[in-house]
Amino acid sequence: MIFSEWKPLDEIVRQLDGRKKVLLVGCATCVAECAAGGEREVETLAPLLSLAFREKGQPIEIVTCTLEKQCEWEFVEELSGKATGVDALLSLACGIGVQALAERFPELPTYPGVNTSALTIREEAGIWASRCAACGDCVLGETFGYCPMARCAKSLMNGPCGGTRENGKCEINETLDCVWNLIVERAELRGELESLGRVRGPKSWSNSRHGGPKRVIREDLRA
Repeated sequence: MIFSEWKPLDEIVRQLDGRKKVLLVGCATCVAECAAGGEREVETLAPLLSLAFREKGQPIEIVTCTLEKQCEWEFVEELSGKATGVDALLSLACGIGVQALAERFPELPTYPGVNTSALTIREEAGIWASRCAACGDCVLGETFGYCPMARCAKSLMNGPCGGTRENGKCEINETLDCVWNLIVERAELRGELESLGRVRGPKSWSNSRHGGPKRVIREDLRA
């Protein structure tokens, strides 16, 4: 899932400086799961913003709404009535949601209320770990289900490096398991250690969404 965290309150206040009425929009999917942008977070942030502006001597009206998804047009359209009369939109969704609101309401400034940082899995309550770099060139079938791009501090395609600690931890962050050590252990478990002897070339980012503007088209889903 996509992991996001609140921007510092003073940064959000600076973004909204001079606004009189703002529509604060949450998203009930990924950002709700990581407690950054669901309905509860929306209703928590709204009074904090009101208080911050009142202390500045600039009273502001915060209108709230939480959509099922901010990345789907049918849900974004639900804001068409609520957006009337506001000065700006403040989105607690990931970057996709922010851009969707900005595209649907081009006449209104749309600001992000969270920072989106990773594609993660929840390891336990309150802890999310990066698992995917969205590189567009997945090698999980070759690396025994572990992503070296997301989980290696150096994003090495061939490892382990010479700095792996004796306890199997990363030399850069001793709290993290060395993913290449995990890959080797799983390869040994399956009796396929020799497969790691093949040297992998540099990562191609040609299919990555990070390599520049792209559109993904699935003709079978366009009907």
